Amino acid sequence: MRFLSFGLALLALGACADDRRGRDGTPFLERDAGVDAGAPDLGQPQDFGPLPDGRFLPPDAACATASAEAMVERLPVDIIWVVDNSVSMQPAIDQVTAGLNDFAALIAASGLDYRVIMLSLRGRGELSVGGRTRYGVCIPQPLAGDGSCGDGERFFQVDVDIHSTQPIEQILGTLGQANGYREGDQHGSAPWRDLLREGASKTFVVVTDDNSRTCALPVGSCSSSEPPLTATSLEDFPGGPNPFNSRDLGPGILTATYGDLFEDYLFSGIYGWGSAGDPDQTCTYDGGDEPPSPGQTYTALVERTGGVRAQICDGASAWSPFFASVATAVTGTSRIDCELALPPPPDGMSLDVDRVNVTVRGESGETTLPRVEGAAACTDRGGWYYDDPVTPGEVILCPTSCDAARDEITTTDHGVSVLFGCDTILI
Repeated sequence: MRFLSFGLALLALGACADDRRGRDGTPFLERDAGVDAGAPDLGQPQDFGPLPDGRFLPPDAACATASAEAMVERLPVDIIWVVDNSVSMQPAIDQVTAGLNDFAALIAASGLDYRVIMLSLRGRGELSVGGRTRYGVCIPQPLAGDGSCGDGERFFQVDVDIHSTQPIEQILGTLGQANGYREGDQHGSAPWRDLLREGASKTFVVVTDDNSRTCALPVGSCSSSEPPLTATSLEDFPGGPNPFNSRDLGPGILTATYGDLFEDYLFSGIYGWGSAGDPDQTCTYDGGDEPPSPGQTYTALVERTGGVRAQICDGASAWSPFFASVATAVTGTSRIDCELALPPPPDGMSLDVDRVNVTVRGESGETTLPRVEGAAACTDRGGWYYDDPVTPGEVILCPTSCDAARDEITTTDHGVSVLFGCDTILI
């Protein structure tokens, strides 16, 4: 796990006088909620934050007598690589094999707790599968656990033959262990849902020279029965019959089935797109050939999630920048843990649980959060609460405030301040 010093500053404050006043001279406890005179510009750094009812924390810096730093944990990241096993993919698979350890090293250098999950046929070079020639993926050590394509501490390969036009179908089918996608089925695999960690941010990375078919861009006959496959079915397919065959598909990753497991996921890829402005334009290899498809489905998902992409036509020169871009995007998805350890007050000071306030310092300035009685009292107004109101060990942000804090806290200059000494602001 990664711990960064985001300045969870604990300021031990002396007794604050009852006639505390804001910057405009209005007494702090009497400021009218409907008056905005003197309200801070939240686009600029502030030394106090706004409260829900219009009051302000006192900006009297002389009140602070001591401070302590805590550490804010960054949650883990899971990166799911989906690699097409078609023989035409040999050059790209060789690049994956050669570069995935370096990619993992980039993630490791960020200090994040990471896990790489590979959905692809396990093996070296050309393989015969069901009478068809396929090309396998065998990741070397140290990411892999041994010299025979094995798993490692942070690497797990799901042995599945990824077909050129069916990656999205196979993700949905194998994740949900739907009919026709289980271990032993031609398009299936062993279960892998348990490899994904609750709370970890998720990134999919597809490697292919084709497109994942939809009913709008079919390869073969798409049944008119509902539900259809669309460019967003990875997210929203309700589960049910695969419109291209007699198999079934599991539900989309953003449906209620998976809760928040894939919340704020990224989709990235290296595939056959050719134009940033025209999703139907295919790239061109040296020599003039083109891949089978520009990958319109992948472009839609990359654009929806803010992922990164590279052109498979660029060959070996594309891979180092692509690995680096994906690594940067992955580290950017790592989120703060909103259960924040409460460090002990500085020497000689004691904790008064009713004289604590919590302020988020982020891109927009500082915002002071009100306290609620517990998780059940959290609403869309946000706030924070103790893990134990009598002997607290943690300050926990309500979901709304947690989401906002994750958006706001983007650098090591940002963080959460726990202020001691002034009456707790309550909703």
